[in-house]
Amino acid sequence: MITVPVELGERSYDVLVGEGARHRLLDVLPFGVQRAVVVTQANIPVEVDPGVEHVVVTIGDGEGAKDLETIDDLCRRFAQYGLTRGDVVIGVGGGMVTDVAGFAAAVYHRGVPVVHVSTTLLGQIDAAIGGKTGVNLPEGKNLVGAFWQPSAVLCDVETLGTLPPREYRSGLGEMAKYRFLGAEDLLDLPLDERVAACVRIKAEVVAGDEREGGRRAILNYGHTLGHALEIATSFSLTHGECVAIGLVYAAELACRLGRIDRRRVDEHRETVAAYDLPTTLPAGIDVEELLPLFARDKKAVRGVTFVLDGPDGVEPVTDVEERFVREALEAVEP
Repeated sequence: MITVPVELGERSYDVLVGEGARHRLLDVLPFGVQRAVVVTQANIPVEVDPGVEHVVVTIGDGEGAKDLETIDDLCRRFAQYGLTRGDVVIGVGGGMVTDVAGFAAAVYHRGVPVVHVSTTLLGQIDAAIGGKTGVNLPEGKNLVGAFWQPSAVLCDVETLGTLPPREYRSGLGEMAKYRFLGAEDLLDLPLDERVAACVRIKAEVVAGDEREGGRRAILNYGHTLGHALEIATSFSLTHGECVAIGLVYAAELACRLGRIDRRRVDEHRETVAAYDLPTTLPAGIDVEELLPLFARDKKAVRGVTFVLDGPDGVEPVTDVEERFVREALEAVEP
């Protein structure tokens, strides 16, 4: 078992990565917990035993269920069960589940402990770690949420064998991102070490910028276009597929701004292709529809904020001229 600490002072916690990690659940529950609510989905073939009195609550599938109505329903279920601040919420599933379970835990009784058992590659290397929780509005993705750190995260790589190929490949979109944040040669490592390498990078970034006031924005590399694509395609593309295209787009934009050279752009394209992910926009996408969606990205502070590669590494960039934004979009058209 690989243990990766997330150093946040009194909010510090461990991420356990390895085969059978879910069976360590009782070991990581907050001290004194007597009851739990397990939040999951009906289609997740992973069961957990918290080792304490508990109930299982299922939420809907897909991005359509990642909304405030689901949070309202969950909090009412918590109240009906009599959940208190001395109890715990356990999210079992992918990023959608941990985002929703974490947000409900953050707002119920103004905060109850939450532990995540992440069952997808996307969740294990990104969504379940770092304390960002939230749900969607019709106007954009993850626009309502809270920072609420879990008490622990369990990344059981055995559960990845239950994933459909396309969902597993979606996680590879986030893994490709880490190639440009300092994790190299991931394809040559065993699966648990690959996951742990990504977790270490995220843990280090989160420890230095818990609430995304600066450097943490680099974890959104590829996501400015990625999130816009998810909305524009009504989530017919997976998150990882959208991020993969977003990585190539970000490289093309950075090149046009003189931040990187063509060789570095080719490196992005080759990395994404090595994970068997798309490098161009899907056919039929209206560029005019994408442009206003950029401004709704939750990391936007002053106009549209892009996260771009450059001589000092990946970093947020603002005040990008629209002509460069359009030219880079043309470079990723099919």
